[in-house]
Amino acid sequence: MISPPDVRTDLSIRLAAADDDDFILGLVGRFVEFELPPWRRRGECAQGIRSDIERHLAEQPPGSHVFVAENKDGERVAFLHLQVLTDYFTSAQNCHISDLAVAPGFDGQGIGGALLAYADAWARAHHCRHLTLAVFPGNTRARALYERHGYGVDVLRMAKPLR
Repeated sequence: MISPPDVRTDLSIRLAAADDDDFILGLVGRFVEFELPPWRRRGECAQGIRSDIERHLAEQPPGSHVFVAENKDGERVAFLHLQVLTDYFTSAQNCHISDLAVAPGFDGQGIGGALLAYADAWARAHHCRHLTLAVFPGNTRARALYERHGYGVDVLRMAKPLR
């Protein structure tokens, strides 16, 4: 496995609280700021992501864990949503990074890498076999970050529009 580059250690990562909802939902636009597949509509994707995050924040289903990262000044700078899932092929317990977003103005400061390292440690502590995530092909910045942290393609999901 590739060793991740040095990541920030001056962040505080904690479970999200009810008063974090607006901050977290305010970052939904970050998930569609890049080139999407031609059959995807930006607003439709953003609304789907928002609805899913809202549901997890409201219902707090088992296996769903939302974290907020704060800098040394106590500013919220990012959030991370982990889900414990069963692997389709092996039935092993995996940890899936459902959402990871850094607030505007904090890009390129190692926060994403710190959240990936946190997710890795959390998954290991919870005896998960794999740490997975999904990313749009056009999100080149995120893909590069994930590859630097040892992620590789597992299953390539393909789509064909039927309209």
